[in-house]
Amino acid sequence: MLLVEDDARLLQMLEQLLGAEGYDVVAARDGQRALHEGLTQTFDAIVLDRGLPVIEGLDVLTRLRARGVLAPALILSALGNPADRVEGLDRGAEDYLAKPFDIDELLARIRALLRRHTNTTPMLALPDGALDVGSRTVTTIQGALVVLSERESDLLERLARRPQQVFERADLLSNVFPDADDIGVVDTYVHYLRKKLGRSSISTVRGIGYRLGQLP
Repeated sequence: MLLVEDDARLLQMLEQLLGAEGYDVVAARDGQRALHEGLTQTFDAIVLDRGLPVIEGLDVLTRLRARGVLAPALILSALGNPADRVEGLDRGAEDYLAKPFDIDELLARIRALLRRHTNTTPMLALPDGALDVGSRTVTTIQGALVVLSERESDLLERLARRPQQVFERADLLSNVFPDADDIGVVDTYVHYLRKKLGRSSISTVRGIGYRLGQLP
């Protein structure tokens, strides 16, 4: 989840609250950072303030939508009159909650937001194609269809959801292969994916682990 809020205390509180609920949160305190995160990572939901430094919240959302980012967004703003809410919804938000807000209502709205969008099969961008998470297939830029196993798809999805991040092998083992105790299984499945998608599909970062695509 992308969480965007310029109030440091509120941001910290929300980050801890959402983390305790099991959400993997990426936080940003200004519109420029929010735009960068939104364009370089894939999120299941966005919680976004309006009165942000650098780029206003609705402008961030408009730019994300223009670049094909479809993650459902909830606006969380002190601007809460009917005209403000209408503007937020018209600019691409799926929900709008005015500050001050009730914590339980916020969590319920986020759950509802995610439920409404679980039937949409995510397509994740890859350096040379796209991963269809639902069908576990990759469509290459040449138009070829590559079928993946469940574990191959899970591993590729983990990397593709944060394409700029270097993942430690231990992280990949615990999140993709929770029933395995041999860290070598990560290397094995990276090898499988490289055989199907090309060696440049996943980079090795020596001493750390792996990341999607070629290193810059």
